[in-house]
Amino acid sequence: MTSNTRRSLIASAFALAGVAATTAPAAAQAILPRISEAEVIAATEAWGKGLVSISVAHDENEANLDKARAIASAFIDKAYGYDLGPVLFKPTLTREPYTFRKTKAGALAYFVGHDKAYPYDDGFALLPWRSVTYKPVGIQINGSVASTMGKLELRDKDGNPTVVDKTWVFKKDDRGVVRIIVHHSSLPFVGY
Repeated sequence: MTSNTRRSLIASAFALAGVAATTAPAAAQAILPRISEAEVIAATEAWGKGLVSISVAHDENEANLDKARAIASAFIDKAYGYDLGPVLFKPTLTREPYTFRKTKAGALAYFVGHDKAYPYDDGFALLPWRSVTYKPVGIQINGSVASTMGKLELRDKDGNPTVVDKTWVFKKDDRGVVRIIVHHSSLPFVGY
């Protein structure tokens, strides 16, 4: 049974019981799968592994960008909720007028570059990343939606670290899959 069918059934039940229709949507939302802290942590770890897989594929054959692009496309489909609506994606290293990426095409351009519509993108995922560690300062759970903020440490193949400030909002869809719906990343402030 889809979530829309469940919502319709709940709304009908409320109508039969004489409860105002404005109450039904809130009750229907309550049946969406609740996201857990463990699922948030797992999603951040999967994101890191996905980024590394794109980088490794590129390193194995830099002349063949198609393999890295295919892996990045599958990674975006799995990790991000573009099928749920626009994802509010602000990557670390973007320039105006391409700072925000509400479409999969914009996200793909950020990760692998080589897209004339996004001329400043060099492909963040094509850098030689080998590990990603996320250290949240907090996780807030609100039913099927969770927010987290913290430090993301990326290490390249020589072990050199890059640290970024990361904010993610995840949503668990009606199939129980956790997806990124907000992604904001920036370099830490280092002083004047």
